[in-house]
Amino acid sequence: MGGDFTAWLRGRADEQLRALVAARPELIMPVPPHVEGLAARAGTPSAVGRALDRLDRFTLSVAETLTLQPGPLAYGELRSLIARALPHGSRADNRRRAAELDIALREAVERLRTACLIFGPDDALLPAPGVRGALDPPAGLGPPAADVFRHHSPESLTVLLADIAPAGTDAAEGPADAADPTAPPGRRLAALLAAPGTVERLIAEVSPQARAALDELAWGPPSGRVADARREVRTATAQSPIEQLLARGLLGATGEETVTLPREVALFLRGGRIHQDLSPSPPELDGVARDQALADRTAAGQAFTFVRTVEELCELWSHDPPGVLRAGGLAVRDLKRTAQLLDLPEWAAGLVVEVTHAAGLIASGGSVDGEWLPTSAYDVWRVKATEDRWAVLATAWAGMDRAPGLIGERDERDRPINALHPDLRRSAAAEVRLRTLSVLAAVGPGIAPTPASVIDRLAWEQPRRRIAHRDRLAEFALREAEHIGVTGLGVLSGHGRALLRAFPRYGSSHGRSYGHSSGEGSGAEAGAEGAPAELLAPLLPKPVDRVLLQADLTAVAPGPLVSDLGRWLALAADVESKGGATVYRFGEGSIRRALDAGQSAGELLAMLERHSATPVPQPLRYLITDVARRHGRIRVGTASAYIRCDDPAVLDEVVADRRAAALRLRRLAPTVLASKTSRASLVDALRAMGYAPMAESLEGDMLVARADARRTEGQPLTRAATATGPDPDIVAAAVRAIRAGDDAHLARRGPSDAPRGQVPRSPSTATISALKEAIRQGARVWIGYLDSQGHATSRILEPARMEGGYLTAYDETRAAVHRFALHRITGIADVN
Repeated sequence: MGGDFTAWLRGRADEQLRALVAARPELIMPVPPHVEGLAARAGTPSAVGRALDRLDRFTLSVAETLTLQPGPLAYGELRSLIARALPHGSRADNRRRAAELDIALREAVERLRTACLIFGPDDALLPAPGVRGALDPPAGLGPPAADVFRHHSPESLTVLLADIAPAGTDAAEGPADAADPTAPPGRRLAALLAAPGTVERLIAEVSPQARAALDELAWGPPSGRVADARREVRTATAQSPIEQLLARGLLGATGEETVTLPREVALFLRGGRIHQDLSPSPPELDGVARDQALADRTAAGQAFTFVRTVEELCELWSHDPPGVLRAGGLAVRDLKRTAQLLDLPEWAAGLVVEVTHAAGLIASGGSVDGEWLPTSAYDVWRVKATEDRWAVLATAWAGMDRAPGLIGERDERDRPINALHPDLRRSAAAEVRLRTLSVLAAVGPGIAPTPASVIDRLAWEQPRRRIAHRDRLAEFALREAEHIGVTGLGVLSGHGRALLRAFPRYGSSHGRSYGHSSGEGSGAEAGAEGAPAELLAPLLPKPVDRVLLQADLTAVAPGPLVSDLGRWLALAADVESKGGATVYRFGEGSIRRALDAGQSAGELLAMLERHSATPVPQPLRYLITDVARRHGRIRVGTASAYIRCDDPAVLDEVVADRRAAALRLRRLAPTVLASKTSRASLVDALRAMGYAPMAESLEGDMLVARADARRTEGQPLTRAATATGPDPDIVAAAVRAIRAGDDAHLARRGPSDAPRGQVPRSPSTATISALKEAIRQGARVWIGYLDSQGHATSRILEPARMEGGYLTAYDETRAAVHRFALHRITGIADVN
């Protein structure tokens, strides 16, 4: 069959080969040298298994049905076998199911043929090489009787044959193998069970309890556990239901405590059906109808909030970065602190951290005792429009191979799984996430499907995939999509549909569309055209550049602020409350923070006057001028550290303060104190004592603590391998290379016989000159060559080049390209 498959594959058009490679990209990693190599790779167990894992339940059932047939099967016969498994109802329902079957079966056959899992014309469909082995056992059936009884002794099988084919039966009426006394007992038993009427007669002889046991195993799993399964039992002495079945070969012992139902018996019990209640349609998606426009606006609000949260995280970590654990990741206490500062639950804070890292906006700054810092890519990202920034984050989330929902859980060694830790990688995370979004896209606009129905659809789409925690990954995807703004009120938004289009394997329709539909125009319909940012932009709230300053030292932002003003307020004030309007509170610490960043009192007041819709209140002016007046009077440097102040009275006060005892201060001059404490610790201690010191460099210059001063190099944004399909240009180039290699493979010449007569011998200089002339003219030559044992052999060569003491040439006597050492060539002659 392998040769037939290769010939069939060679006859496929280039467009069909491109479709094969697009459906099974692993076949061109690396590119096979010819079609024969492509056919061999397509039939390997790993390649076939991957292709089968991508099939939905109905298409997989079609493939299983073909593998159970002994030979080629016509399309009409295949349809009859599949139709038997359809549920029956009213006449109208049956007609509807028949129409669905015609469409679904044709699509399934074409999909299997495109993926080269079956081959041949419609009147002779066959499974491709390797498919039978990969699907063994198919459709929940057990192994054939020959395999079930393979390890039984010939003596026990002979006794079993004697019991189930008692004397008086005309063996000549049965199959040839069953009637042939010289055939092995196992083959005779398998042929007898496959004979029409044998299983029916044997089942009629057993008790109702034994028949019930068979019915339990009929639709799988086909194995069960019993004590002493290999007991010797005969039909005359069998008492229990299991013994009745064992004595008649209706069950076979495959282990000391395991019995298995032979495939021939199961097919009879199934009444000629291979599958039970097979449906050509996926399960319906149950859900609640929502207003699509409202869902889009809700998703846009979530998207805006998520972008601002990511920006806030990066600004926080710019001036106060958390450390990197030795094993990698973010410490639990740092995640809790971040969640508190962002005013988010821990799972949401973990999601923000992971997406920010996946987008390349934060990275670890060093391998030993490093810190999590914003990258230079963050500075580029933050100046973009909000919709463009969201598109970067959403694309990173959809394609990343990490599962943020697992943060805080325990691994198999009972250790906590930290954010940003390598253990959060899950190879199937991106695929499950994108398939979940594709299910939401298939349901139609304005419908919020329940998580249970989404999980059922995912199980139907890939029944063979045994993805660990697939249901949980799907639940994580639904929760995260809502938080990021891909969905709103459980409905996939218009910009969410456009995001899915960035992943062609999932964004384009890859099968039949079922479920709810709506004729209402909506953003979801518009999502078929345009980029995510273009569709999101009209739904976002317009940023404002004005705040309302109040006499209680607060500022009220009536809406989202422009980026520059938002970052400045985050530096000069503390967020007191969030909601429809954000309330900022100015205090001595926040004003000092702005002064530490290099701003003066005049610059602070000018910024407030420029962006305030009301006059700057007098209490706020007093606060700024008072803090600025005291700011920097004390200077801290490095001794380990020193304190410098132009007013000796201030230093007298510091030295006399009992709280300064731990600083181990020593007076060097009336205006200078020295300490063994580090400069940073000394500044913090003096601030805790109520002073407003300012750090300075060795040259006496003020050290400005800017929030955006610390950056690290980040990794480029990458997607999981399963998230992106093969590039069409690469696919086309691979097909061209396979075709060219196949043409050369078919046109290759076989080895030719070596010339008769004496091996050529000539002087070395003449040999070299003749070889150079042959290379120049592209002529064939006859040389003598000493092999590794020193024996002289004749070779017919087509010289290509000569360099470094070696000749590279095509050896016609070996039908291959070789390198020949020049000192081993005994001579050269023309080819007659």
